[in-house]
Amino acid sequence: MKGLDDILTKHRLRIPVIISSVIFIVALFFYLCFLNYNEPTEIGIARNVFSGEAWSQEGGGWHRTAPWVFVSKIDTRPMKVGVTTSGHGFSAKLVQFNTREWQEFIMTEGFRYWWWDNRISFNFGYSEEYRGMKDILRGYAYSVKRYPFITILEEYQTQ
Repeated sequence: MKGLDDILTKHRLRIPVIISSVIFIVALFFYLCFLNYNEPTEIGIARNVFSGEAWSQEGGGWHRTAPWVFVSKIDTRPMKVGVTTSGHGFSAKLVQFNTREWQEFIMTEGFRYWWWDNRISFNFGYSEEYRGMKDILRGYAYSVKRYPFITILEEYQTQ
């Protein structure tokens, strides 16, 4: 029976390549299962799938979580939302997600990956498509009821 060296030489494999491949696979597995990264302008909302417990990950940086904890990110920078139309009778608003009221947002909207909402869209012909969190904030900004998790910073009226 041939030795390990004969097999590695025959198939032109080298030990350093195998070791570096294993290290890469282990590091990728660790990253996918146990780490998530939030930008300084994002809030991460984490939810334990088994217990249903939810918490916020404030501030940017790396966060360790269990593999059964899902994290969805919300951009906290102000964003302009409006009704796109060729008419001149509509307005735009500058809105911002209120990070202190994330629990109220979860109770109203539910937990999911809000960024993924409406990613596959067959809405051709428009220069701007509303998708994900921007679309959700636009809906709450133009609602008759005021929600604590959205702050309207400024309203732009067309003349």
